[in-house]
Amino acid sequence: MSTFVLLTLTGLALAAMYFLLAAGLSLIFGLMDVLNFAHGAFFTWGAYSAWWTIDQVSPAGTGSTPAFFLAIVVATVVGAALATIVEVGLLRPLYARPIFQVLVTLGAGLTLSQLTSVIWRPDARVFAQPNWLSDTSTILGARVPNNRFLLIAAALLVLAGMLLFLKKTRYGLIVRAGAENREMVRALGIDVDRAFTLVFALGGALAGLGGAFGAAYFGSIDPSFGSVNLIFAFIVVVIGGLGSVTGSALAAVVIGLAQQFGNYYTSWAGDFVIVLLLAAVLLLRPGGLMGSTR
Repeated sequence: MSTFVLLTLTGLALAAMYFLLAAGLSLIFGLMDVLNFAHGAFFTWGAYSAWWTIDQVSPAGTGSTPAFFLAIVVATVVGAALATIVEVGLLRPLYARPIFQVLVTLGAGLTLSQLTSVIWRPDARVFAQPNWLSDTSTILGARVPNNRFLLIAAALLVLAGMLLFLKKTRYGLIVRAGAENREMVRALGIDVDRAFTLVFALGGALAGLGGAFGAAYFGSIDPSFGSVNLIFAFIVVVIGGLGSVTGSALAAVVIGLAQQFGNYYTSWAGDFVIVLLLAAVLLLRPGGLMGSTR
């Protein structure tokens, strides 16, 4: 029983990290039709900026609680800033040229990843966190690291916030309308470009936030941190449905649990099951679990 509880909670925490990365990716593609291959780099830079902040505030190598939460804020801001720069400086002139968008975001992602290696070296870095966060709590006989619970709570808050933003705020409505008919919304005197920049910045902020929490989850980071997890984020987006925030959450839970249980009982079944799920969704429901066929 304790093993089942541990694997379930750890799988849900992994799902929460995937959701934080995939939610922004799904939002950007679903509302803007931009396939952002630089998203993994935002995730990596969020993780490294969080690590750097903790290292500066707590140079002894033991992260304090104020340093950790400051690092979360810094990672979110860094992710949003990088996304804004990429959208305004590189993507805005290319909205009518989707192939060029893919190439530009791929190049931006590779460049940012290489900069990570140059600035912070390619060696793995231990991510310091407060003692209470790295300690464990006993749940039904299972000793579960506390950072798992914090990651799950953060993902739930993000999910609720994104749903409120899209359905209840003026900018959320503008973005949804602009995705359907950008020229019509622009004809009404609404600045769609500003709204789309906001969406891209929001996606980058979520990636940066996910990078910080992902670093706490794994305990260490390296320059390939974002690119490895971006693969699973794309799978989450496809299975959940393009542009569907709730679909991404559902798919992240399925993938996180399947990967955790599969890899525990065998060394290969977790990733194999995910590939099978992806193939089944593409064959039976190409629009994803909660998306529409595009």
